Amino acid sequence: MSSLALLFIICGLGLIAWLTARARAARFATRGPDRRHSLPGQHGWYMAMWTAIPALLFLGIWASVSPALVTQEVLEAPAAQSLPSFGFQRDSILAEARAIAGGDTFGAFNDEAAALAPAYGAAQSRYAWIGTALTLLLAFAGGAYAYSRVSPAFRARTRVERSVMILLLIASLIAILTTVGIFVSLLVESARFFSVVPITDFLFGTHWSPQVISSTDPGESLGAVPLFWGTFFIGAVIAMIVAIPFGLMSAIYLTQYAAPSVRKWMKPVLEILAGVPTVVYGYFAALTVAPAVRDFAVAIGFEYASAESALAAGLVMGVMIIPFVSSMADDSIAAVPSAMRDGSLAMGATRSETITKVLLPASLPGVVAGMLLAVSRAIGETMIVVMAASGAATITLNPFESATTVTKQIVDLLTGEAAFDSPKTLAAFALGLTLFLITFLLNIVALRVVKKYREAYE
Repeated sequence: MSSLALLFIICGLGLIAWLTARARAARFATRGPDRRHSLPGQHGWYMAMWTAIPALLFLGIWASVSPALVTQEVLEAPAAQSLPSFGFQRDSILAEARAIAGGDTFGAFNDEAAALAPAYGAAQSRYAWIGTALTLLLAFAGGAYAYSRVSPAFRARTRVERSVMILLLIASLIAILTTVGIFVSLLVESARFFSVVPITDFLFGTHWSPQVISSTDPGESLGAVPLFWGTFFIGAVIAMIVAIPFGLMSAIYLTQYAAPSVRKWMKPVLEILAGVPTVVYGYFAALTVAPAVRDFAVAIGFEYASAESALAAGLVMGVMIIPFVSSMADDSIAAVPSAMRDGSLAMGATRSETITKVLLPASLPGVVAGMLLAVSRAIGETMIVVMAASGAATITLNPFESATTVTKQIVDLLTGEAAFDSPKTLAAFALGLTLFLITFLLNIVALRVVKKYREAYE
């Protein structure tokens, strides 16, 4: 039986268990000495969990273990004695035999695979039925155990709530462990890189040219300062010059000047920008903004301006960040107590004076936190830079010149044909680790600012 069919059967048994326990618990007396502790539905959930969860856990474990058991049994078959001893070739024949047995192919390229296919099919069928029988046995055993516990005094509600709490804890741990796993994987590969390239050459070197790496001094051409500068120049300077004024002004208009009917449709329209895929922004940058920037540069005297410029990527990135800054500033300004605004107006200040001298200073921590989060979002952006900026690693203050970022170089390094353990490829992990630490620190600073802001007004 396939795993999908078995999954549906377990869900069906869980539903039957829920209905059965609920119906039995509904017959309990509601008053007197036999007054029930939990509701019928909570008894139903308790029995459904005992029916489904152990069976689903076993099914997941069996799905990962059974292929190895099947392969082991096939290797013990007489037809497997003629398999080559070379591991890669033997695995290829076994994979072909598995495909033939599963009906995924119509012919055999190797005669050994055709000979092994019947043994593969028989082993797969046997272990599939063993898994089905054990799964159903666990489901019925769990259901029977839970059914025997259904009684007026049984604390089903407590057990169900505790199980839900454990489920929520597991979900939180998965998210945390995923982050830790990403960090550890970056750290391990980065350690391999820094065992070849000195960390000082990487962090303070001003020449980035991974295409030509010297075997005697790899760090000579892997200085990441031009990449850090390009990332900062595009994501934290040009993009923020666009995003902060427009985002802040739109938040002020929406919170202080816009009529409720205007705010009702304008705010969702503005936030739609945040949901546009970044590849669409990349198209917009490459096809519309970059040629316009180049024409403008030529018109003002930059005769050899390129279409791939830091300004084009930064402008579009800033447009993408506007909803983020606007939303954070909107929330911060709206959180300022109305008594402060009303007091300022009562003292005779105009609305603009109230905004500039009362509301903005009061909401500044939240606005700054939003800006820091926007910067961390911008410096991690990849698609716009890939499509609008170049791969030239330069240290320049001219926005019409080509520049590149850390994320653009990571894409280039990991999409080449270099060996996985070469300094060129491992440099991508070192760049990723550095970017991870920078955004992590920015987020910590932003969250601390937000915490201080909340303490002031909640």
